[in-house]
Amino acid sequence: MTPAIAVFRPDDDRLREAVALLESLGCEAVADPMLAVEPAGVHPRTDAEFTVLTSKTGVELADEADWVPTGEVCAIGSSTAEALRAHGYGVDRVPGTYSSAGLVEELREAVDGARVEVARSDHGSDVLTDGLVDAGAYVHETVLYRLVRPDGAGESCDRAAAGDLDGALFTSSLTVEHFLAAAADRGIRDAAVAGLNDAVVGAIGRPTADRAAELGIEVGVVPGTAEFETLAREVVGAVRERA
Repeated sequence: MTPAIAVFRPDDDRLREAVALLESLGCEAVADPMLAVEPAGVHPRTDAEFTVLTSKTGVELADEADWVPTGEVCAIGSSTAEALRAHGYGVDRVPGTYSSAGLVEELREAVDGARVEVARSDHGSDVLTDGLVDAGAYVHETVLYRLVRPDGAGESCDRAAAGDLDGALFTSSLTVEHFLAAAADRGIRDAAVAGLNDAVVGAIGRPTADRAAELGIEVGVVPGTAEFETLAREVVGAVRERA
């Protein structure tokens, strides 16, 4: 059996790498991007004592805008840190736990009274900004880009509704919401949810898993490390165990 695994990453290198990984694991990758990036045409502030970047996309947009930081640069996880280094930026802090809560804990003792710039998408979690404010920081948020649902997204919804998916890899709460919106547009929301619940659904972190559960999707895999490769390998392993 060749497992069919849905992946929802934006249609760029992330999707191509995800497809290559799934194929290397002997799977059929059902590539159905649920996020597209609309740049806001701005860059992070340059006068902050700490600047937080939360994604590879944010790093790329900051670099395109010739951003030059003056304080410490913080990355929410290893992929963001790698993107920063690839674009010539230093990385001062990466939390041990790759999440908003993990980054708050990393910075909690350092940011009391400090200016903190948070540069990210328009769908960033309040856990990060609220946590930094609670730690005594003066927080400014810059929306570098908006995340929208691409036109035509929904092949995975059809496959799920037909019982033709073995697994699904959700990498944010927004991919869950966009999947369900695409299914609703097709008039197959309930059938698509039922199909997912017969498959192995993976969520990259607890917030994504919690949002999926709120919307009726049963999540079977939440990796201990919030990285796509770990998520994919654990979901594929769970699918094969079922078989």
